[in-house]
Amino acid sequence: MAASYEQVFENNKQWVEEMKGSDADFFDKLAEGQQPDYLYIGCSDSRVPANQVMGLEPGDVFVHRNVANMVVNTDLNVMSVINYSVVHLKVKHIIVCGHYNCGGVKAAMTSQDLGILNPWLRNIRDVYRMHRDELDSIANEHDRYNRLVELNVQEQCINVIKTAEVQQQYAANNFPVVHGWVFDLKTGLLKDLNVDFEETLNNIKEIYDITPNG
Repeated sequence: MAASYEQVFENNKQWVEEMKGSDADFFDKLAEGQQPDYLYIGCSDSRVPANQVMGLEPGDVFVHRNVANMVVNTDLNVMSVINYSVVHLKVKHIIVCGHYNCGGVKAAMTSQDLGILNPWLRNIRDVYRMHRDELDSIANEHDRYNRLVELNVQEQCINVIKTAEVQQQYAANNFPVVHGWVFDLKTGLLKDLNVDFEETLNNIKEIYDITPNG
């Protein structure tokens, strides 16, 4: 059962005391700044909290979330997050994390008018179009749905790799590296899709190379 609005503030006070109990200087250190190694781009779904899923603490993960963990080059929000985390925070890893039973992916598989969501979900439908032969060959609808979740994560990883900031920082520093994950709501486990970052980068360079000497 969800906590009441008032209960949230009581929860916050309890959390503060717990954190100070384990480290009296926790909040002083937290206020000094952040140096996260990870940028996490995930779905807005309330069941997939980034830090808890990864077992990491506040300050460890820079987070961006939207419907169906999309990386759309015209979305100034996600592009700004990538720029800031890569250029200024110098993150070492960028993770695109989807999850099975994703409502956004499911909606993109249905033929209905969803209003303002239409242009956003079209990006997922584009992923379906690019992988239509594979997806249409999967007879079981649930399995097809979950495979689209995986393929969508892979395509969003490619979209991250296309960005100038990632290409240029990697050329200069050998980081960040991009990874694709899927969270399984039924088990709580993360699945690494083993996206080959270097191979993907090399494959797209002919068209998308934006390194200084590109």
